[in-house]
Amino acid sequence: MVGKTTRILIVEDNELMRDGLRAVLERVDGFTVVGDAEDGISAVELAQSLIPDVIIMDVGLPFMNGIDATREIKKLLPGINIVMLTSHDRKEELYAALSAGAAGYCLKDCASDRIKIAVSSVSEGAAWIDPRIAGLVLRAFDTPLPVVEEPAAAAQANDLLSQREREVLRLMVDGASNKDISEKLIISLSTVRTHVEHILEKLAVKGRTAAAVKAMKEGLI
Repeated sequence: MVGKTTRILIVEDNELMRDGLRAVLERVDGFTVVGDAEDGISAVELAQSLIPDVIIMDVGLPFMNGIDATREIKKLLPGINIVMLTSHDRKEELYAALSAGAAGYCLKDCASDRIKIAVSSVSEGAAWIDPRIAGLVLRAFDTPLPVVEEPAAAAQANDLLSQREREVLRLMVDGASNKDISEKLIISLSTVRTHVEHILEKLAVKGRTAAAVKAMKEGLI
């Protein structure tokens, strides 16, 4: 019986990196690279025309960044699994990628074997995070969330958040600072701080990281 072939789209603006990924992946039995793109807009277009099983997506892309491209692709084609590829280990970027729908997160300087494992894992429906940064997610759950029985409990947070608070929360998940949120929503910094305080209170969490993780885990945005 012939095994299933995993069809892969590579999205990377660096030509040498793109060619290197292709060379590594095409040596693996059961993998086939069906195309590549240099920017986020082309990635969305090729995803729709090629319908790959897995996309390896660089975060820092021209025209449309990899996180926004991932969000758009998952909205149009939820069955495609995406592995984010980045040279950074910032927690804000990791949370934003997971929130956008990425199933894998891999650092660019990882060994080629890890890329293969990441692609294999997400193609089978599992999540895969580079072991060197997996601790960022685990540490977000180090402090147990308090049990709250009032109406502001996490179970009812979805109904309690106003439309504006949802907008602020989504930007928080994307890693935006208060200043970024202020500029994007055209509201004052003091108003942003008030919204953030109310969000933390309603979600019954301490800190923006815990709010972002809870938002993703419970589908609040």
